[in-house]
Amino acid sequence: MSPESTAYLTEKCEVRNRDVAGGYAVFARSVIEPGELVGVWSGRIVTTDALDTLPEAIRHHTVQIEENLFLASTSENEPPDFINHACEPNAGLDGQIAIVALRRILPGEEVTIDYAMCDGSPYDEFDCACGSALCRGKVTGNDWRDPVLWKRYAGHFSPYLQRRIDALRAQARRRPGRKQALVLTAGEAADGTR
Repeated sequence: MSPESTAYLTEKCEVRNRDVAGGYAVFARSVIEPGELVGVWSGRIVTTDALDTLPEAIRHHTVQIEENLFLASTSENEPPDFINHACEPNAGLDGQIAIVALRRILPGEEVTIDYAMCDGSPYDEFDCACGSALCRGKVTGNDWRDPVLWKRYAGHFSPYLQRRIDALRAQARRRPGRKQALVLTAGEAADGTR
């Protein structure tokens, strides 16, 4: 981490060029165990309206942390900002801004998160080229709505998205007889029991 940095990236990681896909990414230099802290984003808080006024380079280094609030990097070179999206990630959120390993990450592996864990707005939608067998093909601000992801990333959604998920589950339970755009998570009964 550079002395000017306000964000945190564990010494077990480094930012470097991606050989195949181009651009920069975060790679593990040594083994990172499940639950271990990988990085912490930092920046200044901006509203949704202010997001459009940011320079494009900074706008690409923002993360939604609450309804209508984003954490915008104060620099284009904060190490954790180079943790890229993947539809089958090895890291996830712990709260709003901390990134932890979801599984054992081996040296040389790129550290990735699924933006569905933190992104609930259409400000950063793109075609996905992660190459995973689970690739959704497109990353959108509505990916968090997928009940399959709720189960896969349980405990690793940003708190504001978890509140949205809880509200959708409650809504589905209140109207179990009506056809819903939302399906309950696998194995969950309409009354919330398993």
